[in-house]
Amino acid sequence: MSEPAGGHRAGSGAAIRAAAESVTDPEQRVLQRIAEIRKRRPALRETAISMSHGAGGRAGHTLTQALFAAVLGNPYLDQLGDQAVVPVAGLDGALAVTTDSFVVSPLVFPGGDIGELAVNGTVNDLAVGGAQPLYLTAAFVLEEGLDVALLRGIVESMRRAADRAGVEVVAGDTKVVPRGKADQLFITTTGVGLVRQPGRLGVHRIQAGDAVLLSGAIGDHGATVMLARGDVDLEAPGLRSDTMALWPLVAALLDADVEVHFMRDATRGGVATVLNEAAQQAGVAVAIDEEALPVHDEVRGVAEILGIDPLYIANEGKLVAVVAAADAERAVAIMRSTPEGAEATRIGEVRADPPAMVFIRTAFGGTRVVDMLVGDPLPRIC
Repeated sequence: MSEPAGGHRAGSGAAIRAAAESVTDPEQRVLQRIAEIRKRRPALRETAISMSHGAGGRAGHTLTQALFAAVLGNPYLDQLGDQAVVPVAGLDGALAVTTDSFVVSPLVFPGGDIGELAVNGTVNDLAVGGAQPLYLTAAFVLEEGLDVALLRGIVESMRRAADRAGVEVVAGDTKVVPRGKADQLFITTTGVGLVRQPGRLGVHRIQAGDAVLLSGAIGDHGATVMLARGDVDLEAPGLRSDTMALWPLVAALLDADVEVHFMRDATRGGVATVLNEAAQQAGVAVAIDEEALPVHDEVRGVAEILGIDPLYIANEGKLVAVVAAADAERAVAIMRSTPEGAEATRIGEVRADPPAMVFIRTAFGGTRVVDMLVGDPLPRIC
């Protein structure tokens, strides 16, 4: 198999298995202790919301579970997925529903803007649940003084993105707030899609021995926005956001009858958050190989300057897929045959123990725990 382009290389299946098998007995005891602590019910101890609650890491995870899910919980919300799958009488399949709010600075960045981001982010939340995206609604919070020409360009970008994704924006709303109260523009979208095979995908289907796949290089979107904001004194003219709709890639896997157990797009909190949420909800461990992670050189440079692990940097066009090990090579080949998955690779595997843990074998031969993002080390990027 050829090496993906872009300043990274994929690890072999043997290297990934070695990562899973290299944990020593003392390390196993430490990991087991951490897993026991994680089983405790999350508690919201803060008395006020901070920026860390919106960073996509541990604080936001706790806020969601200890407040919103605890108060509003029902069988659909309790799925804690990117979308809720709801049955409809007489429908051949089920509906998937998702909603999301988009805030980013700057509003326009290399490779996209907040409008394209809103469309792609919403259709991707549907797609990773196995739902063909159909319809969107959009609500706009406009700040007094927002340039109308800029707004028009963003709305036109939304239209182009919707056309590419095969969805229609069928309803919307606008609100205007005083100058200085909205950072120019916020967009909230709701998406509806059709799930033809309910139950085919879900965190409950993840099992030991499964392969963990990644659809492409990580961190492009977050690094691009950080550079566009001027947060990093680094020039990377070729770096662009990876924002794109992922349904064609998902459809290719499902139509080929690949035994896909779980998918999720790696947005806020990055791949690390996706893997941790999956491991905790499924009660399994995930072992990944650092050398298998595809990272472009420009992103690696930004990460090194800021002291950030690329695993925590946001993406807007990449997904993590957990598939049966027997289908892993075929799944990677199918993903690579699509424009959305040209740099897809296998990055790890699922283990039975220690439950609710993610760990990585480093390039130096050691292992370390990959926890959820803690605090708010990154600027607002999605």
